[in-house]
Amino acid sequence: MKRSVFFISDGTGITAEALGNALLTQFEGIEFERNVLPYIDTIEKAQTTAERINKAFITDGQKPIIFDTVVDKEIRSVIRTCNGFPIDIFETFLSPLERELGHQSSYTVGTSHSITEEDTYKSRIDAVHFALDNDDGIRTKNFRDADIILIGVSRCGKTPTCIYMALQYGLCAANYPITEEDMRDGMITLPKFLKENQHKLFGLTINAENLSNIRNERRANSRYSSLAQCEMEVDSVEELFIKEGIPHINSTFFSIEEISARILNITGIERKN
Repeated sequence: MKRSVFFISDGTGITAEALGNALLTQFEGIEFERNVLPYIDTIEKAQTTAERINKAFITDGQKPIIFDTVVDKEIRSVIRTCNGFPIDIFETFLSPLERELGHQSSYTVGTSHSITEEDTYKSRIDAVHFALDNDDGIRTKNFRDADIILIGVSRCGKTPTCIYMALQYGLCAANYPITEEDMRDGMITLPKFLKENQHKLFGLTINAENLSNIRNERRANSRYSSLAQCEMEVDSVEELFIKEGIPHINSTFFSIEEISARILNITGIERKN
């Protein structure tokens, strides 16, 4: 089953897309063809959008689903003329809130994603720079300034998770890949600079087969990507986590968002923005 979906906004479209996608994930077995249309801020653009939705209706034979955060009533009314199933996110949620709070909302475009607090925005950007500058153990001397340090085998998801936590939570997240160089007599030991920051460590592990598939995309048919190598590394790192009492999760079936949320929940680290 296939259904066209349109996320429409007179701003960035981030809110419409995020909330709309959160709702659509509850419907398994349906293939959604997503169309994101930001900055629909004129009557002409709204008319073109309505025409596009009508074409999708004719092609699909079903009404496209429309998630919109359009503030302007005239623009919204033009979009409402099309053959779609509209879900007005602002109207759905703001009207009940207005009644409960006894206060009229501003209905201002883009306020949820604008720079309202410069200090918060700057700290978030600084955190992203920190994550990039301290990726893969590039500058281990900076680990003392980290809020959290992710460790695990290469390609288990450390880097994207660090960047997400920086951008979304404002956390200074560093990461270090555990490799064979960290092995002594067949056992992995924590390097001194990690031992000194052990209270900041959090481990990521991954299923060996999935790790092998990921590595094969980078270095096909190599020892690095072989299943035997991946199994050895994963088993050794998991033993290290248990031996050192390092909290950890398996990242195989979690998205970056889920991994980050679970890390905060397990460690108790508070987001900075």
